[in-house]
Amino acid sequence: MNLTQQEWTEQFEEDTNAVLLDVRTEQEWEEGIIPNALMIDFNKGQEFIDAVDQLDKSKNYYVYCRSGVRSAKACDIMNELGFDTTYNLLGGFMQWEGDVAYPED
Repeated sequence: MNLTQQEWTEQFEEDTNAVLLDVRTEQEWEEGIIPNALMIDFNKGQEFIDAVDQLDKSKNYYVYCRSGVRSAKACDIMNELGFDTTYNLLGGFMQWEGDVAYPED
């Protein structure tokens, strides 16, 4: 499901079963992340699918990328793998106005 930044943020903040998933590349990740995000690079193809398939399917996943395109595709793949609840951030990290963290080396 596609959500605006406001909908996505409000829902995430009230969701006690939420996981934040960043599907950008490592280089993009180093430019800043939404705090507490888990990174699985969508561009890794089968490696991405294998990694995502290991996640707890009972959780609610809030997925984002740079612009919202890869994360929408990631949500589709996750739904095909049996995930019930995935939320795509429309506009992605480029339009993110919330807190930003920087991963440690």
